Amino acid sequence: MRISIHCGRFFCVAVSCISIFANASSALAQTALTWNQVKARFFAGNPTLQADAKYVKEMKAEEITAGLRPNPQFSLSQDGTQIAPHNGIWQPLTGTYIVPTISYLHERRHKRELREESARQGTAIAASEHTDLKRNLLFSLRSQFINVLAAKAMLALTQQELQYYDHIISISQDRYRAGELAQIDLDRVELQRVQYLSDMQSAEVNLRTAKIELLQLLNDPAPVDQFDVQGPFGFSDQLLQLSKARQVALAHRPDLRAAMQSVQQAQTNHKLAVADGSTDPTFSGWYTWNASTNNPNASQTVGASISIPLRIFDRNQGEKQRTAIDIERNQQLAEAARDQVFSDVDSAYAQVQSNLALLQPYKQQYLAQALHVRDTVTYSWQHGGASLIDFLNAQSDYRNVEMSYLQLIAAYQTAAAQLNLAAGQEVIPCE
Repeated sequence: MRISIHCGRFFCVAVSCISIFANASSALAQTALTWNQVKARFFAGNPTLQADAKYVKEMKAEEITAGLRPNPQFSLSQDGTQIAPHNGIWQPLTGTYIVPTISYLHERRHKRELREESARQGTAIAASEHTDLKRNLLFSLRSQFINVLAAKAMLALTQQELQYYDHIISISQDRYRAGELAQIDLDRVELQRVQYLSDMQSAEVNLRTAKIELLQLLNDPAPVDQFDVQGPFGFSDQLLQLSKARQVALAHRPDLRAAMQSVQQAQTNHKLAVADGSTDPTFSGWYTWNASTNNPNASQTVGASISIPLRIFDRNQGEKQRTAIDIERNQQLAEAARDQVFSDVDSAYAQVQSNLALLQPYKQQYLAQALHVRDTVTYSWQHGGASLIDFLNAQSDYRNVEMSYLQLIAAYQTAAAQLNLAAGQEVIPCE
């Protein structure tokens, strides 16, 4: 009796533990990330972004190098050491004197300041390019996020359609047993189920594949079954004007900003090349002590000198010409980048408009019409007023309209992400 009680208790505890673990696993599997959460994980863990951020820090460190002044030079020389005896007397250190000398190269025409300015501009360009990399990677992430949402919506639709068709099959079997439906017609109805089942299986595979690709972008080793996302899967009729989208792009596109910054850096580099063609003097000063001098007042002396290079042949002519050409080249690249911005915005805007033009009649008319036709033909077929072909065609038409609608929503959201990419910031909210 005691054994049975203990066994019963053990069984209850085991069942409770299994239930707890199952509930925990189910809760873990059902945890769905929003778009903002996915984006935060991406920025925190993407190795490409992290490596590029290190490069920006490297460029920042080069500003220190660019601002360094020339090091002073210190030299030590000696002279006057006796190398042979004089009148038979050997005193080698008596006349030796040591000359410590300090020299310094003076950079003229603001060379150091121009180097610092060019380095700061290089850091700004690297930061803008990093922002542009983030912009492009974010579009890839958003596109994959949309693929997951679309796959989830398609899977829900196929499951709903399969459930509805199973109900139709059940009604058809009842009609067959009542003698209202021929065996061949029942077989044709049941055979059509494989299409609905195939759609659902394909949707499951597509959803799993989309999740795997999104996890790869996130650099996340989490199991696919424990990963999910959530977010609105629809469209908005509100769309800002094209002129405003262009203005936003001109103000926020990081690649255009980097192109304009490159023009400024090229101008600074040309000024530096001109400055490098100037002469930089070297100032020197020294001290000597020689107790053996014939002048008793000149045992300790100081001296100074200035060394001026003669820039007869090398006046940095090639670098001056190269940097002047580089200014024109970067100006042309900046103009090309500006044209590309307009092209990107116009193309993405047209795609969004096209998708909206298709989605609006679906929402306002086609979905309701397809549902009405399916229900009407189904009722008519069940009561002998429509043929089997009409019934199957109505079912197929409704399924095609629903699937096309979901595909159009996915295309719209991708086009909206493309417009956000072209504008350089979110002009169509993602959530």
